[in-house]
Amino acid sequence: MYDDKELTEYRDLLKVPDHFEEGFDWKTFIGAIFIGFLMMPGSMYLQLVIGAGIGPAARWVTIILFAEIAKRSFTELKQQEIFLLYYMAGAAMASPFQGLLWSQYLVQSDAAKMLGLTEFIPAWVAPQPESMSLLERTFFHRDWMIPILLLIGSQIIQRVDHFGLGYALYRITSDVEKLPFPMAPVGALGIMALAESTEDKQKSWKWRIFSIGGVIGLAFGGIYVLLPTVSGLLFTEPVRLIPIPWIELTRHSEEILPAVATGIQLDIGVLCIGMVLPFWAVIGGLVGLIITVVANPILYRHGILNRWHLGMGTVETVFANNIDFYMSFGIGLGLAIAVVGIWHVIRSFSQSNSKNRGSLKDLFHPPPGRGDFNFWIAIAIYVFSTLAYVGLCVWLVPNFPWIFFLGYGFIYTPVISYITARMEGIAGQFVSLPLVREASFIAGARFFGYQGIEIWYAPIPIHNYGEATVHFRQIELTGTSLRGIIKAEIVVFPVVMVASLLFSQFIWRLAPIPSANYPYAQELWHLQALNTLLMQTSTLEGNSLFFQALKGSYVFTGLGFGVVTYVFLNLLGLPVLLIYGIVRGLGQSTPHGLILEVVGALLGRFFFLRRYGAAWRQYAPVLLAGFSCGMGLTGMLAMGFTLILKSLSRLAY
Repeated sequence: MYDDKELTEYRDLLKVPDHFEEGFDWKTFIGAIFIGFLMMPGSMYLQLVIGAGIGPAARWVTIILFAEIAKRSFTELKQQEIFLLYYMAGAAMASPFQGLLWSQYLVQSDAAKMLGLTEFIPAWVAPQPESMSLLERTFFHRDWMIPILLLIGSQIIQRVDHFGLGYALYRITSDVEKLPFPMAPVGALGIMALAESTEDKQKSWKWRIFSIGGVIGLAFGGIYVLLPTVSGLLFTEPVRLIPIPWIELTRHSEEILPAVATGIQLDIGVLCIGMVLPFWAVIGGLVGLIITVVANPILYRHGILNRWHLGMGTVETVFANNIDFYMSFGIGLGLAIAVVGIWHVIRSFSQSNSKNRGSLKDLFHPPPGRGDFNFWIAIAIYVFSTLAYVGLCVWLVPNFPWIFFLGYGFIYTPVISYITARMEGIAGQFVSLPLVREASFIAGARFFGYQGIEIWYAPIPIHNYGEATVHFRQIELTGTSLRGIIKAEIVVFPVVMVASLLFSQFIWRLAPIPSANYPYAQELWHLQALNTLLMQTSTLEGNSLFFQALKGSYVFTGLGFGVVTYVFLNLLGLPVLLIYGIVRGLGQSTPHGLILEVVGALLGRFFFLRRYGAAWRQYAPVLLAGFSCGMGLTGMLAMGFTLILKSLSRLAY
């Protein structure tokens, strides 16, 4: 893994700077206000319409706007200021109150009624369907007070927790073990492109590539997002030249490919993502998908996929196949990935070069200027936040054994977080053990007498902090002091909470969610609700649908198949990312976006890489950033039209 050629290319994209600055000042403070009250509503709207927010786009739009204002004010934005704007925009786009929109749907959904779970959903998640707050579509009602207060409390703990175990693991893996974190430079290159564009000199290649991507995003977004939105406001039916979220082909291919969900997602953003992702990871996913396309008709003819029948679309096909086979098989594949990841971590200790490793002294004496705080403070934050989660869970679900909560927070979480941190540091791969949380819930129900579904909604302390190490590495690569990040967190939190609540309320009042006004939610939320609630039936009395779907033989088949596939490909000396891609692609999913993703990977590998050489590795992330910016601008424009015209239609004249 240390010698993988493709990983080496990503690893060497950026070097650690020798100068760090906080970057927090009045510019970033105004940026937080701008992001929360102008960018967030557009992101929330697009998430419901096309299934993708404008998280990346919001970042780039904010940076470009402030950079242009700075130029006209005869000043400039430093790279650290730009990174803080980027960081705050990412934090703001994770709208916490958008989860309440999902909760109001879930408690009223046909899936909950079909499975008989409506009455079991606790009041601290969402009011019952007869509540006037649901009929009036408003969060400003006393029935929502407890869910809102609980959400705010858990968000406060989460913000503090961000600087706990994740930061401690970053210090261990980066400062002591000197792991390369090959994927971290990809996220930092766009920042550097924008930083160069603000300097008073000829614009670099990064700015030109970013501009090209922005124009492509504007053009495509005008057709994909803006046209359907505006036409839907002016006419009885929206005009969609490109179907959202995909072109449904399952009913046309069912005779040839029974039990196979087919279709194509015509989103150029997926094409750009394929150019950015490691090539062999994308090809591995394609190989895994081809295997499932061949296997599904065979499984259907042998009576394994017996719930599928002619006439089913993508959503129904995926759900039926999950119950019959792929849920259990996917658990086995997840276990296989976890086994491979743990084995690599163990192996990496013996393979790592001791000359490049630091010492424990580096853990308590970090490089000067980075803004690091004491290692033991990070450990104290982790202990405090975990105990806070445990206290919340004991209060909300008093019938569930409290010993499980302590086991989640102080045994499982640090172990899986360290494994993931090392895998991210070595190969840029995330590691997780599938259904640990779910299996423990079922064990609590079977062996300790717990009955109910409240535990599924409790903020239990199962976290994987390994991924946070990559974010801290990106902070380091951009030369940003950690003190600036802490100040940004303090400022952006109240802005996010207020803006998220106000705009969630406003969007819900415009139209029911889901409905024809929000096509992505209308198409896929039912499937998501079915999958979510299916699992929750396992902690109730009776023969639940979950236990009908869970089959041990299929789990071990998936585990064996995943491990054997990995060993075979590893013996052939194939790239590690191809191996992970194949094992990941063997699971049942909606494959509609993979076609353009593969096309993007092929274009990047065999056209752009040959034409531009190794520099293409840096061009591709910047091009994707520009495209996201262009798409975000059209999404914000569409949101503006919608909010204005819908608001006018509600006024009484």
